[in-house]
Parts: sequence; structure tokens; C-alpha cells
Amino acid sequence: MKTQSKKMSRADLIFLFLRGSKRYYLFAVLASLMVTLTEMITPQIIKLTVDSVIGSEPMNVPGFLRVAIEWAGGVEALKGNLALIAAAVVLIAVFTGLFRYLNMVNITKGAETFTCRIRNMLFAHIQRLPFAWHMKNQTGDIIQRCTSDVETVRNFVTDQFMNVIRISILLALSLSFMISMNLKLSVVAMVSIPIIILYSLIFHRKISDRFTECDESEGVLSTIAQENLTGVRVVRAFGREKYEKDRFEAQNNIYTNLWMKLCKLLSLFWGAGDLVSCLQVMLIIVIGSVLCVRGEMTAGAFIAFISYNAMLTWPVRQLGRVIADMSKAGVSIDRINYIMSSEEEQDRPGALEPDLRGDIAFENVTFAYEGSDPVLKNVSFRIPAGSTFAILGSTSSGKSTLMYLMNRLYDVEEGCGRVTIGGVDVRDIKASHLRKNIGMCLQEPFLFSRTIGENIGITAHDMDMGEIRRAASIACVDEAITEFTHGYDTMVGERGVTLSGGQKQRTAIARMLTQRSPIMVFDDSLSAVDADTDLKIRTQLKTNLSGSTVILISHRITTLMSADCILVLDKGEVKQIGTHQELIAQEGIYRSIYEMQMSNEVSA
Repeated sequence: MKTQSKKMSRADLIFLFLRGSKRYYLFAVLASLMVTLTEMITPQIIKLTVDSVIGSEPMNVPGFLRVAIEWAGGVEALKGNLALIAAAVVLIAVFTGLFRYLNMVNITKGAETFTCRIRNMLFAHIQRLPFAWHMKNQTGDIIQRCTSDVETVRNFVTDQFMNVIRISILLALSLSFMISMNLKLSVVAMVSIPIIILYSLIFHRKISDRFTECDESEGVLSTIAQENLTGVRVVRAFGREKYEKDRFEAQNNIYTNLWMKLCKLLSLFWGAGDLVSCLQVMLIIVIGSVLCVRGEMTAGAFIAFISYNAMLTWPVRQLGRVIADMSKAGVSIDRINYIMSSEEEQDRPGALEPDLRGDIAFENVTFAYEGSDPVLKNVSFRIPAGSTFAILGSTSSGKSTLMYLMNRLYDVEEGCGRVTIGGVDVRDIKASHLRKNIGMCLQEPFLFSRTIGENIGITAHDMDMGEIRRAASIACVDEAITEFTHGYDTMVGERGVTLSGGQKQRTAIARMLTQRSPIMVFDDSLSAVDADTDLKIRTQLKTNLSGSTVILISHRITTLMSADCILVLDKGEVKQIGTHQELIAQEGIYRSIYEMQMSNEVSA
């Protein structure tokens, strides 16, 4: 059963990921506030020194500075000892550095815990998504969402969003000091702020669209690289290196050109910001100089005002860039949200954990993959518990689909029949319990980049070597493994590239056997072994798996002929069912295939 995950807003998703990191960001904001406050003091000290210590202007400073000056002996004491002013500036710089250090430490801790939580939640959620979802989404694109997009969101929250808070604090404090010194000049300083914000909003949509194109193109590029590296043996075997290189370069050129277009737009945006900021600084200097000449502003106040304006110039330009960068972050958040809001696979309420040693029954099952014609059409048959059941059929006849439905990698839609084990509908059984009791060995087994022993014993952490070797012996691969230099400690290359096709299949069979499942499915998993080894493995399975229900799927008649019952599928329909002797005694697909294969073997 699947439930629709509610799609969250961008803010809700960010707050979900921020759990466990909020305290670090809060401490970072407080430290940032203290950094800004200490930075505000130095221009006031400069103003005091120029106007009242060196000059003769009456002291006009904030109350906390007035108290500090009186404590130091007043203005007269400062005139005779300028080293006190220098010491005060150094002390403030020390405090500023300390608070900046605390700010950076907490931002770093917040960023790493935030990113760690995103990755953990994404990976855990992807693990719970249905098999059909993975079939619809390319691996390279999923990886890109979990890496590049996560990094973009991290940068937004850690750098850009925190910068917005810091800039807001800086704006509020700087403008309050600037207004207290000269209102006219403050108005000139503030004029550029709405201009920057306005054109940033105008660029926001264009940048967002361009970045979406770049991000999606990067996903395609990642998919091409992932597929090529995974299938490198096939590429080399068919001499397709040039074709794959040209294919990668063509997509890389598309990706590069998209980024070039985006960079041109960003260059225009940043250039406009620099022009506005430079014009603002020029106006401040020209108008401030005129006010000083007229006597409407002291030299110390003018220097302090320029200092505050200098503090604002870069942050205000950053504010505009942050607004534009929000476009990139928004795209990445939406791409991550696509994964987080995808339907998870869940059990029905009150799902059961029954004994799965009963009969398996398909009752009038019709099934179609999304957007395609039915693969199975009104299929019905029964597999007695503890028997060996075989399925024969051409490619795309629906053989593997039967197994996908049995272990609920796909669900039978309501009204399209049902699959039962021991009389219980598999949709009413917990998926974890069902899959734990159904061993699956596929034609193309997947082996992890670990040792052979770890691959075989992966179904249980506490499995000893005796159990591993017993399973390998039943699968007729123990002797081959012990001939390796490092035996069961031999590292398996990515996707099992260090093993032959037959060795990979037999290793996968051994891995399934360690699961000790009451139902075992061999989905064409003996196709890469020779006929003699096939016979040995089937003999071992029959001897050692008494009591288990064994399902064999194969194109090879000799693999199936000793089964208790054989099902013949053709284009999703049951055409024949019976024992080997019964099927060769009647006209039909089975006898035709049998005669053809036997004829080929005799000729060989």
C-alpha cells in the first residue's frame, strides 16, 4: 500500500531539515549581532578623536562611550595620552575577532549538522520509495539531487540566509548611527537600497529559469557518466568508446552553453550592482564634502559616516545577490522536495506476519505497468507448498512480473485479481516480513564492492564462515572461491566485475540460500552456468531445500523438466500447465521448445 506524502512548502522543508541545527544558527546570529555592535564603536571613537580630542568640538557620543571616557579621566586625559584611544581600538578589535570566531564556529557546526540531516533523511526516504519510483527516475539524476542540490541548499541556508540576517542587523544599526549624525546624507545613502532590491527582484525570475535549465542538464550529464562507468565492460567489448565520448561531449557542450548564458545574465546583474554602489559612494563623498565646507557637518562625523557607509556598501550589494541566488536555492529545494514528497511504500493498516509456508495462488491476476498495455491477462494458477514449480516463457511474457507481484515490488490493483500465500492476500502482509521470507535470485545479480564472504553473508551480520561456506557449497561455488589467492576475503569489484558471469550467479544463489527463506525464486539465475553445473546445483538444491517452495524461471528446458509442475506463459497468458511428461505428450509451445532444444543439443 502506498500513501501520498504531502508536498511541503519550501520553508517547511527547510525547517524540517534544521531540526538539531537551530541552536547553532541561533548562537551564530547572536555572535553576529555582537560583531556588528563592536564594529559600530570604532567609527564613533574616530569621530570623537578627530572632533573633540584633536579638535575642539564639544563631545557628542553615545551614552555608553561617554561613560567609558569619563572612567578614563575625560577628554583632557585622552588629549594627553592618545595611546589610550589606540588601546581601546585594539581591545574592540579583539572582542570583534572573538565574536567573529564564535560566529564562524557555530555556522560551521550548524551547516554540517544541517547537511548531515538532509543526506540522512533523503537516503532513508529513498530506501522506502517503491520499486516503480526507482524505475521511473534515472540514477544519475537522483545522485545529482542528493549531492549538488543539497550543497546548493546548504550554501543558501549557511551563507546567503545568514548573510541576510547579518545585513539586516548591520543596516539597522548603521543607519541609526548615520541618521543621528546627518539626516540629509543618510537619505542619500538609503536611496540605493530600494534600487538594488528592485532590480534584484527583476533578475530573480530570469536567473531562476536559467538555473533550472542548468540543473536539469547537469542531471542528464551525471546520468550519462554513471551509465558509462557502470557499463564500461560493454562499452569496451563493442568498441563504443568514441560513440560514448561524443555523446558525453555533446551533452557537456549543452550544459556549458547553458551556464555561459546564465553567467552572462549574472555578469549583467553584478555589473549593475557595482555601478549603483559606486554611484552611491561618489554621491556620499561629494555631498558630505559640501556639508563639511558649509559647516553643517564636522570632519570627524564625516569620516565616521564614510566608515559606516563603507560597512554598508558591500553587504547591500550582497543583499541583491542573495535575492538572485535565492533563485538557485529555490530550484534545488524543489528538486529535493520532489524526492521527499514522493509516495512512500507502506503496509495496509493491521498488516499481518503470517506463516508463509502455505500454498501460493494467483487468482485472475491482470497487471499493466504505468502507461503500457497489460503484461499479465487473467492469470490463475496454484503452487503447492514445498513443491518445485517451474515457469517457461518467451521474453516479455510476464515471467518476472509474476515474482514482482508476489513479493510486492509492484501491487496488483484493486479489482484486478489477487496473489495469496497460505490464503492471505500479499497486500495484507507486511512488506518486510514478506520479502524476508521470499528469497530472490535474479538473472543479473548485483554484488557489492565488498569481499565475497561479505556478499554471501550480507543477509545477517552474525553469520559465521561455516554457514557461508555451506551455502556456497550448495551453490557449487565454494571450490572456485577457495582457489582465489585470498579465498572468501577476495574483494569483489564494483558490480562483481572480478568474477565471471557464472561465478556471480552462483555467489548470488549462495547469498539467497543464507536467508533460509521458505520460498525461493530463481529467476533465470542459472543462465550463465553450463549444463553440468546447472544439474549439480539443482541436485544440491533438491537435497538441501526440502520443505521450501522453489520457483524456477528459465528458458532452458533441462533446468525445468524435473519440476513438480511447469507453467507455460505466452504474451501474459497461461497457455499450458502440467508436468514435463504431460506437456511433451501434447501439442503446444512446450513441446516445440523441447524438441528444438534437444535437437540443438544432439547437433552440438
